[in-house]
Order: sequence, then structure tokens, then C-alpha cells
Amino acid sequence: MQFGIFTVSDITTDPTNGRTPAEAERIKAVVAIARKAEEVGLDVFALGEHHNPPFFSSSPTTTLAYIAGQTDRLLLSTATTLITTNDPVKIAEDYAMLQHLADGRVDLMMGRGNTGPVYPWFGQDIRNGIALAIENYALLRRLWREDVVDWEGRFRTPLQSFTSTPRPLDGIPPFVWHGSIRSPEIAEQAAYYGDGFFANHIFWPASHTQRMVALYRQRFEHYGHGSADQAIVGLGGQVFMRKNSQEAVREFRPYFDNAPVYGHGPSLEEFTSQTPLTVGSPQQVIDRTLGFREYVGDYQRQLFLLDHAGLPLKTVLEQLDLLGEEVVPVLRKEFDALRPAHVPEAPTHASLKLKAAAR
Repeated sequence: MQFGIFTVSDITTDPTNGRTPAEAERIKAVVAIARKAEEVGLDVFALGEHHNPPFFSSSPTTTLAYIAGQTDRLLLSTATTLITTNDPVKIAEDYAMLQHLADGRVDLMMGRGNTGPVYPWFGQDIRNGIALAIENYALLRRLWREDVVDWEGRFRTPLQSFTSTPRPLDGIPPFVWHGSIRSPEIAEQAAYYGDGFFANHIFWPASHTQRMVALYRQRFEHYGHGSADQAIVGLGGQVFMRKNSQEAVREFRPYFDNAPVYGHGPSLEEFTSQTPLTVGSPQQVIDRTLGFREYVGDYQRQLFLLDHAGLPLKTVLEQLDLLGEEVVPVLRKEFDALRPAHVPEAPTHASLKLKAAAR
């Protein structure tokens, strides 16, 4: 079981003091957060992609490459890579390069994003969102798996005898997760290729996540990649912790109430009861997270959002200490004890390389 964190890279005013960090400060803070994640024993750091304020992460590969140079073990991922508006040729090149620089510590989460205007900014039409995701990913797979590609599609110019460089490290493309909040077509796409499926699992009730993961598992088995319980599933989640729940709720409430995504909507109490958001003690986070298995089955990756909504760096680093010292060791032990032997762990470059060598 892999445990880690993801960031959406928002630059948000701290509602407790009215202070808004500068872009440079927030960018450096995310690097510090990634280093801290490795220090406390987490497995994964994932960075989103956005092309509009209040977000800074327009070039995840640049940031992740910088983090790769400052870490030794941390697996670096995206959350997400916009498969709809990025050229698949550029994705193939950029992430193969990052894979080499990070000695294989790279995978990707493909997604359509949640910002409608990004489509025309990059010359696309949002009404083609699903079709773009399907066509672009089909081409990306070929670029990573075939040395010379001839290709013609609907949304970009044809390719003739094209070779994407550099080639994937050891001939093994980065593992791909398909991330989705609400689109069953993306779960179907992940299942078709036998890739991973990552359910965002933050803004929707458990019943919705349960249906999406069940669909992916069913279709994964249908396409012959293994039994449904062997499908590769990841979940998002958001937590805020203090030693006791009353302190956690009191401190987090102003951040929740003013958050750019869910602020000024349902109350904190309503949101925590209706979604997986957990605000409380480390033990409450442990209990809630272990409960995810009851409705999605055994899964391979759990990522938490910690740095959203204007929380200061000091607070985020304190959250990481609690996560690494009190929460993840217990979760790792419990999930590993519950997982049947035939259910695989999350793929890594090393495990995919061994699998390829055994063929």
C-alpha cells in the first residue's frame, strides 16, 4: 500500500490573518512539503496541473524534476496531467525525460481537469473532452511503446515515422493512473488498458466513489486483466488533524469556510458527514481511512490533501509529522494485514521492470 500526499497548488489568502503568499513563496513551500513527505516516510508526492489563478502549477514536470534532485526515495506523480489539452507528443517527451532524471520514480495521473476555459486556451473545445481524452491517450501509449509511429487522428496533425525522445527508461513507460471525479468513461478507459484508476474521493459521498470503483473493477475483469479485486485503485482524501478533535475543528473551520472550492456552502459538519473529509484526531483519521476499504475493497494508493485553502506552511508540516508518525504506520500495518495475497501492490518502475523481464 502506497501512502502519500497531493497538492492542487492553490494560492489562497489565509483567512485568519488576511495574508496571501506570493507565487515564489508558495512554489518553494510545495518543494519543502515534498521533502518533508519523504522525511516522514511517505511514499508518494503528487502535483496537479492548472493554467489559471489562483493556482501556480502550470508546469508539473519542472517542479517534479527539481524535487527529484532533492529526494532519494519519493515516488513523484501528477494529480493530474491534462490529457485533453496537452499534446500527447509533448507528454511522452516530458515525462520520459523526468523518468530518466528521477531514476524511474515517476508515474502519471491522467485527467480532463475541472476548469472549462482551459480548453479554448489550448485550442480545443470542451464538448470534445471525452473524445480528446480517449484519442490523446491512445496515441501517448503508442509513442511510449513503439519506436517509430505513424498515426492519424481527429484532433492533431498526423505523425509520419515519428520517434519520441528520450525513450522510456529501461523501455518501461511510466505507470498511468486515470483520475476522475464523476466520469464513468474514464473508469472504462482505465479498465480497457489495465491501468490504474484514481477516484478523487473528496467532494462526493462514499456511494458515488463506490459506484465508480465498482464499474472500473467490473470492466477491468471484463477486459481480461485479472479478477475484479486485482484492479489497481487509488483514492484521494483530505484531512486536518490535531491531538484532539475539538482543537482540529476549531482551527480548521475558518479555512474550510473560506476555501475557494467548497467554502460558503455546506457547513463543516455537513461536509465531513457527507464526504470523506476528516477533521479530528489522528485516531479518527485512521478509523475513517480504514473504513474506505469497506466500500471500495482492497486498494493500492491513498493520497491526502493537506495544503489547501490557505493553510500556512508551518501548519502543513505539522500535519505531515502527525501523518508520518501516528497515522500512516498504523494504516500501513492494518491494510497490509487485510489484503489477500493475490491482490497486487501498486506498480512501480522496479516491479514493472521485473514483470517485463519475466515475459
